[in-house]
Amino acid sequence: MLSSLARRVGRAIHSGALWGDGDAVAVALSGGADSVALVALLEELAPRARWRLAGLLHVHHGLRGAEADADAAFCRALAAQRGLPFEQIDVDVKSEQVRSGSSLESAARRLRYAALEEAARRMGATVVATGHTVDDQAETVLLRLFRGAALRGAGAIRPRRGMFVRPLLDCRRAELREYLRARGLEWREDSSNVDRAIPRNRLRLDVLPAIEAGWPGAVPALARFARTAADDEAWLTRQAAEAAADVIRTAADGVELISEGLRRLPVPLARRVVREAIERAGGTANAADLDRVLRLAVSGRDGQQLDLRGLGVVRRGDAVRLGPARGTAAGPVPVWQYELPVPGEVHIRETGVTVRASYQTGPERPGPSHDADAVAAVQASAVALPLTVRSRRPGDRFTPLGAPGRRRLQDVFVDRKIPRGVRDRIPIVVDAEGRIVWVAAVAVAERCRVRWPEAGMVILEIKKGTS
Repeated sequence: MLSSLARRVGRAIHSGALWGDGDAVAVALSGGADSVALVALLEELAPRARWRLAGLLHVHHGLRGAEADADAAFCRALAAQRGLPFEQIDVDVKSEQVRSGSSLESAARRLRYAALEEAARRMGATVVATGHTVDDQAETVLLRLFRGAALRGAGAIRPRRGMFVRPLLDCRRAELREYLRARGLEWREDSSNVDRAIPRNRLRLDVLPAIEAGWPGAVPALARFARTAADDEAWLTRQAAEAAADVIRTAADGVELISEGLRRLPVPLARRVVREAIERAGGTANAADLDRVLRLAVSGRDGQQLDLRGLGVVRRGDAVRLGPARGTAAGPVPVWQYELPVPGEVHIRETGVTVRASYQTGPERPGPSHDADAVAAVQASAVALPLTVRSRRPGDRFTPLGAPGRRRLQDVFVDRKIPRGVRDRIPIVVDAEGRIVWVAAVAVAERCRVRWPEAGMVILEIKKGTS
């Protein structure tokens, strides 16, 4: 008979359409209680299901010496005891941190997800299940709110993103440990989880227990808020995209916001339209920046100016112009080029953009991940790996999707009304033979058109701002 917890997880898998008949599920196993419980729960469910457990995957980050080695050995032994395939993937987080200029945690996350996706495909898995719980969701929501996130960031952890699925988002950590103890199952404890120098640990060890002492239902309530916030944000984003068509117009060297149109919008939509204008002009914005630009557009005086880290914003009549700030617009951003792993992602320091690549097989065309600003699907067989993402080069030519022949990239930019100040910031994805695959958020190459999605696609996504 299935345990009550396994029945609950089964319902979450079904209701959330996390995976279905014929799928092969790999489990990301750290050795901690949550991931060990996930393995045991899926083992309960698998014999009664039409999907199968493909195996266990463990990422060794090379950060905790002998303790991390012991975690890896534990995971390998667990797989052997259960007769499941196992793969350990070693990654060099410190080198990635230096290369990307990001935090250690961000570098580890990027490498971990890329390594898991690649290993899962080698294993024949169609999805990778991770052990994120309702407690993780609550912590993430609070961390983002404390850092000033608005609704866009409050959506926190989604049940599914690309190949990754999270079937334990309705489960508490405590009940997973109780489940393991009842079955005599052991797990590993990560000593870094009690390091209060790490903000998430302070929240987990000190803040949330204090909150729950006064409000016992706070953690599930925060998780419900995250789900609602994600749904509301998706709807508001669609509404803002429609409004932007009437409020944003292309200018000679940037974009313009029409003040009268912006005044007519409800503030939540107006903020999102302002964000869209800033990003089209090649900038990034935090919540304070959005409010400053919105005030300038709605009630600023003619000639009033702002400088958003190199992006100039100036009121001219009944419009606000956004473009390179005076003294920064003379030349393009430096020429840049990065290798783009598939699967994997790369953060472009020169422009503050992250480009992500993954594989997908199946008839469904992708929509953007909840945090992506643009997405494209290309036929996997049409691109030669490795991929490179770079700035534009003199003489760039390609055939845009649906176009009758090859065109200069410069002419495509002109036709699409891409502002001059933005063109050097747009990521260009090229394959190993130097052929343009995707001009991010502008056009896919015709030769990369997806004709047979079942034969495999490369999904390319772009996210403005840090990863």
